[in-house]
Amino acid sequence: TIKAALAPYLGRLRRLGHEAGSLSPWLHPELLKLGLPAVCLETLHVRAALKAQRNKTDRADALGIAHIMRTGWFRKAHIKSEACYRLRLLLTHRRNLKRKFLDLENAIRHSLKVFGIRLNRVGRGGFAQAVREAVAHDALVSELIDAMLNARAALWKEYCRLHDLVVRLVAGHELCRRFMQIPGVGPIAALSFMTAVDDPSRFKRSRDVAAYFGLTSRRWQSGSSIDVKGRISKAGDGDVRRALYEAASALLTRYKKKDKVKAWGLALAKRSSHRKATVAVARKLAVIMHAMWTGGTFYCGDPDASAAEMRDDAAAKQRKLLGAYA
Repeated sequence: TIKAALAPYLGRLRRLGHEAGSLSPWLHPELLKLGLPAVCLETLHVRAALKAQRNKTDRADALGIAHIMRTGWFRKAHIKSEACYRLRLLLTHRRNLKRKFLDLENAIRHSLKVFGIRLNRVGRGGFAQAVREAVAHDALVSELIDAMLNARAALWKEYCRLHDLVVRLVAGHELCRRFMQIPGVGPIAALSFMTAVDDPSRFKRSRDVAAYFGLTSRRWQSGSSIDVKGRISKAGDGDVRRALYEAASALLTRYKKKDKVKAWGLALAKRSSHRKATVAVARKLAVIMHAMWTGGTFYCGDPDASAAEMRDDAAAKQRKLLGAYA
């Protein structure tokens, strides 16, 4: 349909712009297959350019995008491969099931507070039994809570099913196993980073990846007297940013062995704060993972380790990962 509408202009058509959206992973390759010079435009950039228009209508938006394409003042959005989108769909559905599961669990806890019941020091395994015992004396409440607990159990079962699938996929992927050699980086962080980047060659420098995931500070400069550095931009994929932050937090708080990145983060935490240090370590992890990807190298956090020890340690970690997750 789009090609038919553009038929009168095909002879002088140089660029065809469409704004990134939920249909872009399907629409962009199909337009290219038809021989159209399609360009997927970054949403935030297009939105900022179209703000100059007084009225927002479909006709005005189309004209604005046409002006953007004509002037060349646009930024391309990367369209990932179909296999990459399939893996991202797995991560998305796993995350959604986990959120719904936690919503139900919190709703149960909140509803019990009406009757003065607070569940303290109850783990996830013994949660259902503790709730049933707490409301056993009330027939109506017991029936209502039982329905909620059954729904919670069903969500947890399907969540575990998708999580096990993620672990099996990561165990069979050599790059993800290399990422997991970094302390704190687990299957979710490794797979999230790999699927979000998709093609490492689209970043000229490894440090550009940190800005891509919104882990660098905003900056507002005007003249010689105003130069403000704010908080991180939080641009890009929020799931990858959260996964990197969790990996950095685990490295700083749970990992007990010697590590260069951990020592750097702890020194930064003493000068500033633990929260800012965790963000800085997450930013550094993104840079390290991209450099490992492009260079085909392995991670070694101990500065005193020799080259032979690094190779042996990498081989041992790979064997351990394969045995644990295969």
